[in-house]
Amino acid sequence: MKELSIIELAQQGGWIMIVLAIMSLIAIYIFTERFITIRNAGKDDPLFMARIRDYIKSNDLASAINFCRITNTPAARIIERGISRMGKPAADIQSAIENTGNIEVSLLEKRLPILSTISGGAPMIGFLGTVIGMVQAFWQMSNAGSNIDISMLSGGIYQAMITTVGGLIVGIASLFAYNYLVAKVDGVVREMEQKSMSFMDLLNE
Repeated sequence: MKELSIIELAQQGGWIMIVLAIMSLIAIYIFTERFITIRNAGKDDPLFMARIRDYIKSNDLASAINFCRITNTPAARIIERGISRMGKPAADIQSAIENTGNIEVSLLEKRLPILSTISGGAPMIGFLGTVIGMVQAFWQMSNAGSNIDISMLSGGIYQAMITTVGGLIVGIASLFAYNYLVAKVDGVVREMEQKSMSFMDLLNE
C-alpha cells in the first residue's frame, strides 16, 4: 500500500492548504514573539519592592525611578508612575497607577486576538475546502454519465477531507497556544496588582 507524505497530502488539498499554511506561520510568529515578550515581562525580582521601600524611606526618589527604569518590567513601570506622582493626593496616585496598568495589560495582549481568530477560523476554512472539494467531486461524477467509477468519488472525498484535517491541526494548535499565553498574561497581571498594592501600602505608612 502506497503511503503519502505530509507534503503530498498538503498538495492534494489545493489552494485552501496554502491559506492554512500562511495562517499557521502567522500563529507561530505571534506565539513566539508574545512568549518572549510575556516571559521577559514576568521576570520577578523578589527584592524589588524592598529596594523601592528603602529608596522612598530615604527620600531618594531619583534612585527609585532609575531603579524602576533599569528593571524595565510592567510592574516596575507602574511603580515608576506612582513614584512620579508622589506628593499628590492618594486618589490621583491610584488613578495614575491604574491607567498605567491598563496600558501595560493592553501591550501584553497585543496580537492575541489574531491568534484567537486563527484558532476559530482555521477549522472553518478547512471545512470550506472540504465542501468545495465535495462539490467538485459530485460535479465530476455528474459529467461522467454512465462511466461513473467508485474510485472517482472516493478519491474526491479523501482529497476534500485533507483540508478539514489541516484546518483542525492549525486551529487546535492555535487554541492551545492562545490559552497558554492568556494564562501567562494573567500571571503577569497578578504580579502587577500585587506590587501596586504593596506600593500603596508603603505610601500609607
